[in-house]
Amino acid sequence: MPVEDVLGILRRLSARARSWHAPVVALVARMGKDPYQVLVSCIISLRTKDEVTDGATARLFELARTPAAMATVDESAIAEAIYPAGFYRTKAATIRAVSREILERWGGAVPDSIEELLTLKGVGRKTANLVVSLGHGKPAICVDTHVHRIMNRLHFVETGDPDATEAVLRDRLPRRWWIKVNGLLVAFGQRICVPISPKCTECPVAEACPRRGVEKSR
Repeated sequence: MPVEDVLGILRRLSARARSWHAPVVALVARMGKDPYQVLVSCIISLRTKDEVTDGATARLFELARTPAAMATVDESAIAEAIYPAGFYRTKAATIRAVSREILERWGGAVPDSIEELLTLKGVGRKTANLVVSLGHGKPAICVDTHVHRIMNRLHFVETGDPDATEAVLRDRLPRRWWIKVNGLLVAFGQRICVPISPKCTECPVAEACPRRGVEKSR
């Protein structure tokens, strides 16, 4: 699919989806776009339901909101605050270790480069891109399963995994869309363009979508 066609779809989705909010984007809006809090929220969100992440993040930030404060909190207290997030004990250890490393290496300031963020334990490309884009307000493309799936369905990319999709989008998608594309397509992918049997009869861009790989729809 040509770039201009995809941009037209994104513009139409933006106009129709003003009430849609991807969980991480909504959470960041409440937090005031603090890079450290974006980072911690993303760590908690891995393999965890959105409503659980929201509650766990709120409880944890009642204990500490900065790397310096978090580094002094007992690991068991962090685990208790974020329970029942998936792998909560492992995440508690990661959050404390990352907080200490940020203090030691960068004086408490979360780095704004993907390369530096990827050196932190437990931080992958999805999290690094969200911290750079939502936390620091710099162009970065966060590609999760929703963005990967939808861009392949639109036949804008033909890739096998999110990292490959990110590389193609960095090359083909205009930079003005880099930050907003994740929140838009995550919300769209959770509500309409779902993984199995997407709700094509409810889709505002169904007539423009080639539905690549879709065998059954509603």
